[in-house]
Amino acid sequence: MVPKDNLDELKGSVQIQRATLVTMESNAHARHEKIVEANSESTRSILEAIEQKVEKPTCPVVAPRACPPAARDTQAEGRADRLKGKVIVGELEKFYLAGPGLVYDARIDSGAETSSLDARNITRFERDGNNWVRFDVPVPETDKFVTMEKEISRRVKVIQSSADEADRRVVVELQFAIGDHQQVAEFTLTNRGHLTHNVLIGRNILRDVMLIDVGKEFATELPESLTQKNGDES
Repeated sequence: MVPKDNLDELKGSVQIQRATLVTMESNAHARHEKIVEANSESTRSILEAIEQKVEKPTCPVVAPRACPPAARDTQAEGRADRLKGKVIVGELEKFYLAGPGLVYDARIDSGAETSSLDARNITRFERDGNNWVRFDVPVPETDKFVTMEKEISRRVKVIQSSADEADRRVVVELQFAIGDHQQVAEFTLTNRGHLTHNVLIGRNILRDVMLIDVGKEFATELPESLTQKNGDES
């Protein structure tokens, strides 16, 4: 225990020590700030010296080169005028049949429900449990025929005004082109040898796809690559 008569002396000693600590802390803080400032100044001087000695690389300005638009070869691409997205066709159009690669003059007839293709020697047979048909199609401007085989899609009854009974025909899907328009559609197979045109385009193709301009013929043009084949495809 400390005698009470020495408390005043002890308090005075504590106050002196506290003041000494505060002074030391202030001096240390001031020295730290000076060191930081000196380091920052040194770093700044080094960076300025580097910027003066090293030049920044400059990239040459290259003017962008615009390629001229390629001229469209409408003969090579084919042509078909359109109205509201529908192909405008005349009463007659060049018709490309994919597969054998034949080009026919097709008659456009909005009175016919289903399109038709001239076919001879129509023979039905079975392949892998499905009904198929083998038939010959004429090569334009020759006496030759090309044989095709297709799976039967369905059968239809066609009633003609010149016949008393309905004619049952097989229907197959064929890929074709008119102008620059390509499509797969159903065609009935029948002998059209007594008719003027080998192909008839009916409403099943015209609907939602083509518009007829009755005052025109051959309003479309097939691509040159297709017209030059005409039977060369296997």
